Amino acid sequence: MARPRLNSGDSHAEDLPKPKVNKASIQKASQIFSYLRPYRFRFGIGMVFLILSSLTMLTLPALLGAMIDAAQGKQTYTWLPNSLLFIGSLSLSILFVLSVISFFRIRIFVEIAEKTLSNIRKDSYLKLITLPIDFFSNRRVGELNSRLSADLSQIQDTMTTTFAEIIRQSISLFFSVALLIFVSPKLALMNLSILPIIVVAALFFGRFIRKLSKQTQDQLADSNSIVQETLLGISNVKAFVNEYFEAQRYGQKLNTAVKFAVRGATFRGMFASFIIFCIFGAVIIVIWYGATLVSAGEISVGDLTTYILYSMFVAGSMGSFPELYAGIQRALGASERVIEILNERSEDIQVSEDDKTITKRINGKLTFEHVAFSYPSRSDIQTLQDISFTAEAGQKVAIVGPSGAGKSTIASLILQFYKPDGGIIYYDDEPSSSYSLTNIRNQVAIVPQDVLLFGGTIRDNINYGKLEADAESVIEAARRANAHDFIMSFPDGYDTIVGERGVKLSGGQRQRIAIARALLKDPAILILDEATSSLDSESERLVQEALQELMKGRTSIIIAHRLSTISTADNILVIEDGIVSDSGTHIDLLTKGSGLYHHLYTLQSTQQIEG
Repeated sequence: MARPRLNSGDSHAEDLPKPKVNKASIQKASQIFSYLRPYRFRFGIGMVFLILSSLTMLTLPALLGAMIDAAQGKQTYTWLPNSLLFIGSLSLSILFVLSVISFFRIRIFVEIAEKTLSNIRKDSYLKLITLPIDFFSNRRVGELNSRLSADLSQIQDTMTTTFAEIIRQSISLFFSVALLIFVSPKLALMNLSILPIIVVAALFFGRFIRKLSKQTQDQLADSNSIVQETLLGISNVKAFVNEYFEAQRYGQKLNTAVKFAVRGATFRGMFASFIIFCIFGAVIIVIWYGATLVSAGEISVGDLTTYILYSMFVAGSMGSFPELYAGIQRALGASERVIEILNERSEDIQVSEDDKTITKRINGKLTFEHVAFSYPSRSDIQTLQDISFTAEAGQKVAIVGPSGAGKSTIASLILQFYKPDGGIIYYDDEPSSSYSLTNIRNQVAIVPQDVLLFGGTIRDNINYGKLEADAESVIEAARRANAHDFIMSFPDGYDTIVGERGVKLSGGQRQRIAIARALLKDPAILILDEATSSLDSESERLVQEALQELMKGRTSIIIAHRLSTISTADNILVIEDGIVSDSGTHIDLLTKGSGLYHHLYTLQSTQQIEG
């Protein structure tokens, strides 16, 4: 099933898709509105204030009409004293009550909406961070961020404003039409005769406007994706001097969006002009015909005034419905996309304060038994066909092979980011299914090739390995990782801000921060995923010293690119075509005089000599 296209990071309601309002879409959205249940009592009170404010508002045109008749010595309503002072005072009193009721109505609905949206945001974020890795490999970050920003903002607008306005305007429209008929059936019949014309025109124009609006939204979504990708890869843009190319690419998308938007504006302008002509034409005709009725003595001037005011209520209500309907459409579309996340299947973990507690210890033995695997997004390509090996507790096992052979996939399987399609992974001779995900991940650490640091301080990033660790433990981990000296060279020391993704630190510094983080975690199984492949010689030396400290006393799975760094490994696995094609120590594999390992080692040695 194709996923809906989202406007990456754009919070404007106009850019959100608008599905049809029907039973199916309302049923889907009902899951979102179920978050209102804890506040149903306050919501009921808000509805009472809403109805009261709507009905109270409807009394003012009648009182103003009665006031005009009273000024002429006529009495409009027998139950109302024919006194200008009394009617004026009553009108001001009702207006004051209306203001107070409106305050409480707005206050209650906004409070309910804010608390409800806060709960939805928390659940959506929690759901996102507990989804399996494969979910994120198929989606852009901007798209997911849009669901937590633009989509939920649209739902918030609907809960705070649109929903209440629809009810208020519906009450106003229904009672105003009834009162129009009550005041003057002749004027009402003439006034309402233009309604079918407006409805037919709205349907006709609306179809074209929706189509053009959707095309505009798609182009804006594509342009925002370009911005997202360009800013994330700004170093590549500058390195290849492609600023002009990217500006042109972005400009082309915007120009296309402008073209569709202008066409849409043409139809909207035609529709708006038609509506304005109908509404104001109706007002002119009402006053004209009403004046005729006044001169004939069929209605009073006060009645005509009352009728005109109620007509304005009807026109205002009818004029607001298209925008309110569009708001409901956007909210339903936003709700569907948020619900998609909420209904995704999470990993089998319980997120709580105890999720860092290890209930079942792993000593470090790791076994792959005939493991086969293919990525869900590429199920036709089998990455691993038949992988079998055993790493005893405390051993160093290196994994080598060409790019795409499945080395990093093995690391992902050890961390249980994915489940194997076939075979079994054992920890301490027990199948992975006998451990909870949190138990495994709390006892496995990884130092990747491309270290991602969070945008806080160095202390925060090291502390991420063990949140409850004290300052002394953080410093000790940094010392063991050869990181303490360079950290203390910064003016702010451990409180130095590393910048987004750690951009303020060099590659070697980021690696040593990651090693300190792993040391603080103190895992039973350590994964080094080409941790030194992109470093210069001096940085590599410092990182290698830190890695040797990190590997002491724990099972280490070393995914290596530079074969010279794994010569001391207890066992080396050569991965080719999804299987273990060879294994042994560094000496064993070289003395064979042939094979992929011998070829790769000879090739790298030659390159180093030539370099």
